[in-house]
Amino acid sequence: MRRTADVFTCLSHSLGHLHTLSVCKLLSMELQEKLSRTGRSREVLELGQVLDTGKRKKHVPYSLSETRLEEALENLCEQILDYSVHAERKGSLRYAKGQSQTMATLKGLVQKGVKVDLGIPLELWDEPSVEVTFLKKQCETMLEEYEDVVGNWYFHHQEQPLQHFLCEGHVLPATETACLQETWTGKEKITDGQEKEEGEEQKEEEEEEEEMTKTGHSKHDPEDL
Repeated sequence: MRRTADVFTCLSHSLGHLHTLSVCKLLSMELQEKLSRTGRSREVLELGQVLDTGKRKKHVPYSLSETRLEEALENLCEQILDYSVHAERKGSLRYAKGQSQTMATLKGLVQKGVKVDLGIPLELWDEPSVEVTFLKKQCETMLEEYEDVVGNWYFHHQEQPLQHFLCEGHVLPATETACLQETWTGKEKITDGQEKEEGEEQKEEEEEEEEMTKTGHSKHDPEDL
C-alpha cells in the first residue's frame, strides 16, 4: 500500500508545490543530460597566466572543469519550453516532452475536417503554454538560488544523482520527496482518487472524441493541452 499512499500524497499537493517539485525534477534531468554529452571529453584546459616568477599554467581536464559546468548551465532553463502540459497525467508526470494525448486527439479531428475551437489560433497550438513558460521562470529562479548547491554537487558529489542531492537534500521537504520517483508507464491516469482500468480509459477517450466531433469544443482548458 505504500506506493498507493505515495501517489495520493503527490496528488494532494497544490499546484504551487507541484511546480516546485516538477521544476527541480526537470532541472536536474536536463542538467545531467547536458553534462553527459561532454563527460568523456579528453580536452585539457590551460588556466591561469604565466607570471614573471615562471609559474606554469594549471592544466585541468575539461571533464572536471568549471568551464564545462558553466557551459551546461547556459540557457539550461530554455529546455523547459520543450515540455508540454499533459493534463491526463497526474502529479509531477503532468509535464513531459512531446504532444499531450488531448492535443493529439484535437489535431486528429482537425485533419478530419472537424472545426475545433480552443479560443486560440491553430498556429499557436504548439507554442509553450503560459504554465510551461512559468515553469521556465521558476527554473531560472531556482538555479540562481541554488547555484552554490549545484556547484558543490558538480565538484564533490557526482556519485549521487543531482535529483537526490539537490531536490531531496535542499529544495523539497521530506514529505514531498517520494513524488520525485514518479515515472510514466502509461497507467498513471487517476480520476477521483482511483486508477482507471485500461478499458475505461479507452472508452472515455472515445466518448470525448465523439463529443468534440459533435460540438467542436474541447472540455479542456487550452492551457492544459
